[in-house]
Amino acid sequence: MTERTTERIDFARAGRKDVVADFNGGRITSDAGMLLLREVERGLRLFDRIDALIRDPRDPRWIIHEQRTMIAQRVAAIACGYEDLNDHDALRDDPLFQLLARDKVDQEQPLASPPTLCRLENRVGRDELIRMNALLVEMFIESFDAPPEEIVLDFDATDDPLHGDQIGRFFHGYYDCYCFLPLYVFCGDQLLCAYLRSSKIDGAKHAWAILALLTKRLREIWPDVKITFRGDSGFCRWRMLRWCDNNGVRYIVGLAKNKRLTAIGQFEIDAAHTQFILTGAKQRMFSEFLYGANTWDRRRRVIQKSEHTSKGANTRYIVTNMPGDAQGLYDNIYCARGEMENRIKEQQRMLFADRTSCHEFHANQFRLMLSSFAYVLMETLRRAALAGTEMARAQCSTIREKLLKIGARVVVSARRIVLHLSSGYPYAALLRAIRENLAPASAQEAVHGTLAFDTG
Repeated sequence: MTERTTERIDFARAGRKDVVADFNGGRITSDAGMLLLREVERGLRLFDRIDALIRDPRDPRWIIHEQRTMIAQRVAAIACGYEDLNDHDALRDDPLFQLLARDKVDQEQPLASPPTLCRLENRVGRDELIRMNALLVEMFIESFDAPPEEIVLDFDATDDPLHGDQIGRFFHGYYDCYCFLPLYVFCGDQLLCAYLRSSKIDGAKHAWAILALLTKRLREIWPDVKITFRGDSGFCRWRMLRWCDNNGVRYIVGLAKNKRLTAIGQFEIDAAHTQFILTGAKQRMFSEFLYGANTWDRRRRVIQKSEHTSKGANTRYIVTNMPGDAQGLYDNIYCARGEMENRIKEQQRMLFADRTSCHEFHANQFRLMLSSFAYVLMETLRRAALAGTEMARAQCSTIREKLLKIGARVVVSARRIVLHLSSGYPYAALLRAIRENLAPASAQEAVHGTLAFDTG
């Protein structure tokens, strides 16, 4: 693309000096921190691996934009806060997006346009999407240097509101809107499954099959690992619990209230109420008993939390096959699942997993996977490079705002690609530390020359 000199824009004077602006700055990017994501991606080989999973039916003679390049373009844009395909009208010329997507900067050859990216989204099929979810599991396994002793698999469903006539949309009474009902599986901060579903289903549908597949794969690699299944009351299905019992999988799952449970635990509920009246302080009491609904195969251990505050009684139940103290299991194990809610928020609100506005269902599942891979890049950056820093627990939006959204002038020569950052950038020292924390990669000697930061 030929650079053009533009007319200046005049602003209010500063004393005796004119204040003017023009668009003659040359190659400028607002996302210079994307170099960090580039380092992470080179270690994971993420874009190559996604590309290998998707069949490309195009005639090679007429291909201008490689499929891998388009995948990289979309995932990088999501990570940097660009949720819409229309954003790529401008991003296709951005030097940093070009560098990350195809390892070179060429203003005469822009990246793919929104219509070209849209065609990619709409030709990805079911089998390819299944393999992409399997890739999430493989990258999770690869993140461990040694076999873990125990892993906890958190299952949860959430609403994905819809505002069009997408295939698979239904009205969900609980969420009071038309939506999809995606299912997520996390282990700590790491994502293992992102599965888009219609909302006209039981919230636990297919969770059992996914748990069985995950268990099989993880035990192939780590035969001695202890696996714990954790979820809210929406996943309390006795056949699923029986499968866990029969296959050596531990579980700790919420149990919805009912009249029979209340009758069994009424003594503790009344005791908490009485103590609150006498002391005026919040009361929490724990008890346990064996319980089995009429439809269950047998009775199981149920833990009851009898709580009473100024807002009234707050009684909760969980069912588990794990050994240990009732309060310890509830407070330290079950309640820890609340952290998964923050990971889902990162996916939905910060990485646009809810941008499922395609008409075709599989295209929307592919968008969910693109968001998931953007999350993998951000989570790997946080885990591998931000550990021990002030941003070790920062959310994706904070990482993006402070470390990715950096303005820079890009200078390309025959031997070097140099990014000139502001000398006043407040996180310059942190940026250097992050680069040192990342495993040394061949990015320092890129295919087209040396790549360097300049914060002077």
